[in-house]
Amino acid sequence: MKYNFDEIIPRRGTNSYKWDSATDPNVLPMWVADMDFHTAPAVTEALKKRVEHGIFGYVRVPDAYYNATINWFKRRHDWRIEKEWIIYTSGVVPALSAIIKALTGPGDKVLVQTPVYNCFFSSIRNNGCEIVSNPLIYENETYRIDFDDLEKKTADSKVKLLLLCNPHNPAGRVWNREELIRIGEICLRNHVTVVADEIHCELVFPEYTYTPFASISQEFLMNSVTCISPSKAFNLAGAQIANIVSADADVCKKIDKAININEVCDVNPFGVEALIAAYNEGEEWLEELKRYLFDNYNYLRSFFAKHLPEFPVTKLEGTYLVWVDCSALKRTSEDIVTSLLEQEKLWLNEGSMYGDTGEGFVRINIACPRQVLTEGLERFKQWKNRIKQTET
Repeated sequence: MKYNFDEIIPRRGTNSYKWDSATDPNVLPMWVADMDFHTAPAVTEALKKRVEHGIFGYVRVPDAYYNATINWFKRRHDWRIEKEWIIYTSGVVPALSAIIKALTGPGDKVLVQTPVYNCFFSSIRNNGCEIVSNPLIYENETYRIDFDDLEKKTADSKVKLLLLCNPHNPAGRVWNREELIRIGEICLRNHVTVVADEIHCELVFPEYTYTPFASISQEFLMNSVTCISPSKAFNLAGAQIANIVSADADVCKKIDKAININEVCDVNPFGVEALIAAYNEGEEWLEELKRYLFDNYNYLRSFFAKHLPEFPVTKLEGTYLVWVDCSALKRTSEDIVTSLLEQEKLWLNEGSMYGDTGEGFVRINIACPRQVLTEGLERFKQWKNRIKQTET
């Protein structure tokens, strides 16, 4: 490989949310969704150049920013975006909140497909809306959509939006074209707008293909809003940059107003430069990253099959977040995560934070050097062995 993803890069002491939230220096964090790798060299060079200028005032987002975004999605995903469809903001979560504010009123209902990214819940509640769940069906170590239930839930006239997570966090699914078409047709039929969170869209593994929901048809394009960002693929969460894409001019006006009401209409110069460099020069690095992450996933699966067979690993089609079924323990997710942290200093995410259907699961972030992943898995194994000894 041209890029060294095995390099151990110390992050403790850098005010890292992931690494410095635990006061105990022996804690190994494999929870929050950022990576322990350097970003693409082209991004680092672009940011160095910007720092050397030495003045960091308010930024005007240039045409180069829009062109980089448009060209990236056209080249990699055959999705033709127009500049006028793009609204920049500081992150996908602020984007989701602004979209909900723009397209709903207090008391309206918003559909989610649980288990799902926990910030969906807070964004809905903070806008005075009601959460309605279309639970995914878990079987054979993967998830599928309950379309009958989706049809039933969208028929409620108070349901205004469906928050679609594609690729799905934490279930690991990359929804295929046929599934997306069924979702889109149901939502069109019931006058429900699809809000697609596609932040993990670049992190898709072999044999799977990310399809932008809005790219499928003109009808889907006009009945959807899409949130995209280079933050997950290029490890740029702290740069705080994301885009909202809508082809409906009236919807854009409403979202733009909500963005300003929420005061997330300004971005920083580093986010702008990072996006341009990532989309224009980061493709080779990204492809190597994906291979490394896929190898990490296969390593984890083999480890669990050999040492932890009672905990099924959900099939990972995309993202770097592995969803593990620990229901055999008959313990809550919170208890499992607390016990792992206290006894083995391993910090994971409890499945229950992603909705009731996540109870009994844990989420593991594998975006780290293999040596770190191995250490985390060994700690998990030691914890399980400790439990077995206690039980006997």
